[in-house]
Amino acid sequence: MRARDDMTFPPEEYERRLGELRERMERRGLDAVVITDPENLMYLTDYQTTGYSFFQALVVPLDDEPVMITRAMEESNVIARTWVERTRPYPDTGDAIQELVLTLKEGGLGTKRVGYERNSYFFPAYQQDRVHTSFQQGVLMDCFGIVEAGRARKSDAEIAVMRKAAHAAEAGMAAGLEAAVPGNTENDVAAAISAAMFRAGGEFPAVMPYVASGPRSMIGHATWEGRTIEPGEHVFLEVGGCYRRYHAALMRTVVNGDLSGTMLEAQERMKLALSELKSLMRPGMTVSDADSLVRRIISDNTVGARLVTRSGYSIGIAFPPSWDEGYILSLNPGDFTALEPGMTFHVIPWMWGVDGDKTVGISDTIRITDDGCESFFTLDEDFTVHDGSAGDGATQQETTEEVLP
Repeated sequence: MRARDDMTFPPEEYERRLGELRERMERRGLDAVVITDPENLMYLTDYQTTGYSFFQALVVPLDDEPVMITRAMEESNVIARTWVERTRPYPDTGDAIQELVLTLKEGGLGTKRVGYERNSYFFPAYQQDRVHTSFQQGVLMDCFGIVEAGRARKSDAEIAVMRKAAHAAEAGMAAGLEAAVPGNTENDVAAAISAAMFRAGGEFPAVMPYVASGPRSMIGHATWEGRTIEPGEHVFLEVGGCYRRYHAALMRTVVNGDLSGTMLEAQERMKLALSELKSLMRPGMTVSDADSLVRRIISDNTVGARLVTRSGYSIGIAFPPSWDEGYILSLNPGDFTALEPGMTFHVIPWMWGVDGDKTVGISDTIRITDDGCESFFTLDEDFTVHDGSAGDGATQQETTEEVLP
């Protein structure tokens, strides 16, 4: 396996991943797999592009060299950034699905058992139907999860990359907490977060920061829309830092003005949930038990809030539209999957509906170790409290503008 100057990891990391994939293929009786999910392509080869809406696939035979099929414009990414030697580019006027079928047949796989990712976002049903129509002598089988089984546990090399993503996220969050003052707009806050995150070495994340002030925090996945932050309002922030497509994320909350009793209770509930979870989270604990612990603590409140989602999800490699790996593993009730060393989670004991009109959050990205867990972050968990008076915003806005490109 050849090395490239721009590859994220050394060749032996990809050799391990490919070898483990082939072991799973053999156990499932597959002669080859067709991998189309952008995150899985990245995991196996280091291939990445923003042009993943065009068909792309890695054909991995059990006992032959893999072949990458891409739009012709994207072949340069294979050559420059991956170890893959064999490529089959198709022109914009070409037929990507026929190129895939020809690749399989010419590779001696036309009568074999071939797995494909049936739920891949970018391998839609109409394309899958065409493969079934053209590949009639072989057997096509859904192999969803065959790569994700390797991605669930991060290697030491992956953890090191996630630390760089966490560094970018923490820098962005610190800037956002400082900028979220009365007189500034949500756009000012988002600009401060983004500038700090990218200057700290971060790359474009799968989701840009969530910035929601005052009543807009009750809108699910709301982010900046130019609204001006008013005195006395709170601001909900969620930032995902990215480095080489690996992510680490955290939530924090700003209060402009006095910290009310209900907001203090919300803060302490979330801090307790994180503290209790991190004291108990270790190999062998089930994801259902982890979820139950967080859900019990958050639900035991007198401020009218509730946890309306799962309490956490696997996080790592991601392309837009989402930074989470929840489809691999989520902290959900009734899932008795046991935690293992190397698993990484964004744990989100956030609270929806404090006082009936506020969403607040404190979260953490953690990794499971051999005998416990540890955080990727050092940023203080307490709400950031500004004095809440108008007038500070102009100074902060000017500072923000100075650091923007």
